[in-house]
Amino acid sequence: MSTSKPAGLHRRRLIGAGTAAAITGFPNIGFTQARQPIKIGVPTILSGRVAQLGISSRNAMQIEVDAFNASGGLDGRPIELIVRDSRGVPAEAARLAREMISSDAVEFLFDAEPSSGGFAIHEVVRETGTVTLHINSETSSLTADPRQRFWNAFRVARQGIHDSIAGGYYAASVARSRNLRRWMTISPDYAYGRDTTAEFVEFARGFNADIQITGETWPRLFQADYTENITRLNQGRPQAVYSCLWAGDLVTFVEQASIFGLFAQSQLFAVNMADYTTLQQVRNLPRGVHSGNRYLRNFPPVPGNLAFATEYNRRFNTFPTNWSWQSATAVRLLTTALRQVGGTNPREVAAKLKGMTIESPFGAEGTVTMRAEDQTLVDYAIGWGTTISADPFVENMQKADWATIRRLEAEWKRGKGWG
Repeated sequence: MSTSKPAGLHRRRLIGAGTAAAITGFPNIGFTQARQPIKIGVPTILSGRVAQLGISSRNAMQIEVDAFNASGGLDGRPIELIVRDSRGVPAEAARLAREMISSDAVEFLFDAEPSSGGFAIHEVVRETGTVTLHINSETSSLTADPRQRFWNAFRVARQGIHDSIAGGYYAASVARSRNLRRWMTISPDYAYGRDTTAEFVEFARGFNADIQITGETWPRLFQADYTENITRLNQGRPQAVYSCLWAGDLVTFVEQASIFGLFAQSQLFAVNMADYTTLQQVRNLPRGVHSGNRYLRNFPPVPGNLAFATEYNRRFNTFPTNWSWQSATAVRLLTTALRQVGGTNPREVAAKLKGMTIESPFGAEGTVTMRAEDQTLVDYAIGWGTTISADPFVENMQKADWATIRRLEAEWKRGKGWG
């Protein structure tokens, strides 16, 4: 009597545990073992004109997290993403980061803000010691400036200085062949826009001293009307215009500039054009816009990159963005570190991340590395080409040389006293 009933209950528990395991995709989880999820906080932008930044970041993370969880997680512990909308307000991004750490008890942060919010979150995690991967912040100083570095913050994003060296080399070559001497710039008026434009000009002129910057204009981030800026560009009559406007801001600028006839007199070098979010939203995409790659499914031209784009499109009925490949890479780096450590101890995970190299379809040569000296991603694919109006949208891609990028980046750091 005393053993038959508990045995039945035990059997039902086993059946229940087995059913739950089948549903969650964890066939090896013991039914008596509590498996708390590994919570990761994700402050980002999910509303407004650049909502695609947060949406495409979240989508790519979820693909990678689902794969990690389906393969057993970390000894049965799945990852749970907690994603919240900062609305593009840096103070709100910082508040959300604090809330996730203190109230939601997240163990890690994926900061999916642009630089404006990324620096605000950077100061929060400097204080809390939360291991944080900055996914979308491209302002070089975030990791290049030694004063900004601390043990628990990493950047898994392309970086302005890398794009500027590659873009400067490309632009100097085009300028030389087409005799483009008079240049103007239009970039967003915040840290990323100011820093990246200065870096591009420095290297473009370093490669071709004939390039002269004859004017500049600085629209606000998320500005709706570019009439004043375009008028200034048209009055300056430059042969070429450089811009690091991005996403909805770049779409709006290109459409308004087309109406005002800017591209009839000037060639546009837009580092952030070659991203599906932008390419597919611009009505009557001008042919021949020079752009660095952000995300293209055919660059780098490897099966893993195409497979990532295909899976993303199958699940979300659209194509990935630059923020998507960076987000996917962040999950791959962190989950690799977690499994190598065999736990979530922040000091041990951070130590594994430093200097880590993983295979990647987004790498220039099939791998990417979290460089140990400044905890930033290197060796990702960079290229420049020119736009066409239909898929694949960019042709004549010219691949950048990372040996040159590393050498000139080191000189640039020494020049700033950061070497």
